[in-house]
Amino acid sequence: MELQFLGTGAGMPSKMRNTSSAVLNLSAEGEGLWLFDCGEATQHQILHTTLKPRKIAKVFITHLHGDHIFGLPGLIGSRSFLGGNETLDIYGPTGIEEWLTTTLRITKTHLNYNLHIHEIGEGTIFEDDHFRVIAKSLRHVIPCLGFRIEQKPLPGKLLIDKVKAAKVPNGPLLKTLKDGEDVELPDGRIVRSKEVTGAPQEGFTVTILGDTSYCAEAVELALGADILVHEATFDIETGNLAKEYGHSTIGDAARVAKEAGVKALIANHISARFMPSDVVKLKEQGEAIFPALHIAEDFARFEWKDGGVIRKEEL
Repeated sequence: MELQFLGTGAGMPSKMRNTSSAVLNLSAEGEGLWLFDCGEATQHQILHTTLKPRKIAKVFITHLHGDHIFGLPGLIGSRSFLGGNETLDIYGPTGIEEWLTTTLRITKTHLNYNLHIHEIGEGTIFEDDHFRVIAKSLRHVIPCLGFRIEQKPLPGKLLIDKVKAAKVPNGPLLKTLKDGEDVELPDGRIVRSKEVTGAPQEGFTVTILGDTSYCAEAVELALGADILVHEATFDIETGNLAKEYGHSTIGDAARVAKEAGVKALIANHISARFMPSDVVKLKEQGEAIFPALHIAEDFARFEWKDGGVIRKEEL
């Protein structure tokens, strides 16, 4: 799993940061790309990455403020031109369907694929054999959601010694056993998957929040998560503005991470008032509360590997 940020700014684009958008790359897990929010010029940001819009399978919208949705119609249209023909599922608050369908109708945007728009509230909004996505309302000036993405337990590793002892031939039977299914060998013997595999491996959990003040709901969504993505629009000194506009400080984000017991915090949605030199101070304020803190920049990539977060090179 890899998380890449396309826009990490707040409110409007700046020279340093575009408006909100991030991609959860689940290609290795067979789920394609999941996009979280789609601020203005998101598709332009994608051009500077190796990501392919036609590979985007799902879009999750936290709320209907323009800096989180104004890039969506353009991306949807371009996806057709770029060879996207698989169904695109969009999940968002009430109003997303009216806004999108009206925009596409008036602009006569033709799509070569099926577009499924799901207006959602709290609870489990998506589930398949491998993942579950849970939504919960946050505390912003308009209805806003946060998302908890849970990977279900993975099959245990093959125990090579036991596989050899059972004389299972190399080939597809090994994958079948690893996937948790029993197999019948050519000599008629049945080999049970549980007898030649280890215990199931725990999957990862990523919590991605929309705009919010500090709230218990954010802590609940992030409880025990491997990665928490939390907005940090303001520094601690400007906490009064954070409360007034329904946002968080870097201290609020760190507090949520600490109370939820997450393994790593990635702060984003940074106000344009903070220059690159100011980010050092932001990071110091957050780390004083929660040391395992990263501050995202546009195009920053984070990989979850071997139980930890690896910050990869920025493009």
